[in-house]
Amino acid sequence: MGRLSTDLCGIEIDSPIIPASGTFGYGYEYAELYDINILGTFSFKGTTKEPRFGNPTPRIAETPSGMLNAVGLQNPGVDRVISEELPRLSKVFGKPVMANVSGFSVDEYVETCAKLDSQEQVGWLEVNISCPNVHGGGMSFGTSADSAAEVTREVKKVTSKPVIMKLSPNVTDIAAIARACEEAGADGVSLINTLMGMRLDIRRRKPILANRTGGLSGPAVFPVALRMVWDVYKAVSIPVVGMGGVSSAEDVIEMMLAGAAAVEIGSANLTDPYICRKITEDLPELMDSLGIENIKDIIGGAHNG
Repeated sequence: MGRLSTDLCGIEIDSPIIPASGTFGYGYEYAELYDINILGTFSFKGTTKEPRFGNPTPRIAETPSGMLNAVGLQNPGVDRVISEELPRLSKVFGKPVMANVSGFSVDEYVETCAKLDSQEQVGWLEVNISCPNVHGGGMSFGTSADSAAEVTREVKKVTSKPVIMKLSPNVTDIAAIARACEEAGADGVSLINTLMGMRLDIRRRKPILANRTGGLSGPAVFPVALRMVWDVYKAVSIPVVGMGGVSSAEDVIEMMLAGAAAVEIGSANLTDPYICRKITEDLPELMDSLGIENIKDIIGGAHNG
């Protein structure tokens, strides 16, 4: 492994750069643009037990330094992901992939995770208990320490691969929820998902999004995400995957200094589909300028300053 390699829940990856779920499809779309094997891994589109069409349109709204989305977990369902998406992906990506899972009940999380855990190409299960754009599931499990722990505990009973719980920033104390997940057996946590927000059409005097609210992402949320990664790193001993507004190699270094073992890049992929490749290429030169030999040596480094 080279100087960009890092350890993620016991699996060595040769880059800390991970495209985030919902912004990279199932991978092969981006493989038409560049060799995605330069990435450490990627988190594929949020997958549920049953197919989902998603929320009504419009479900995207622009904001200063970011965007709101209320896509609503549109996906073909876990069985089709296994029978169609993963075989297509295997032709263009030769590394373990991170399976992002959502659900509307504990039983749904358990069934979907069990099916994906059995797939050879899946390296990690990223369990999304933080989606703000669906009703009756998603974020409702991530705003309570008890509910977050319950999902973690039940998923761990049926899986053998590392389980990473994806946490919501729409809470009072994200560190407490991270600790609850760790105590319930989580192998890692990823954060943050999007912040709840909305926009109004001042001419129609109505919300722009059909769902009324959506998840805010983009550079505007980076300072919030960085603070939460910092707090969670101090609170737990399991790996933290940082995300939220990351759009440059400098942002990656900052996230890792705050405590991230790896860094997911989300909405930046939607504005520049080559951004993950660019950041991967920019990192070694930036590391040289900062006197960093190996990227994993700086994880949590700002806590010792």
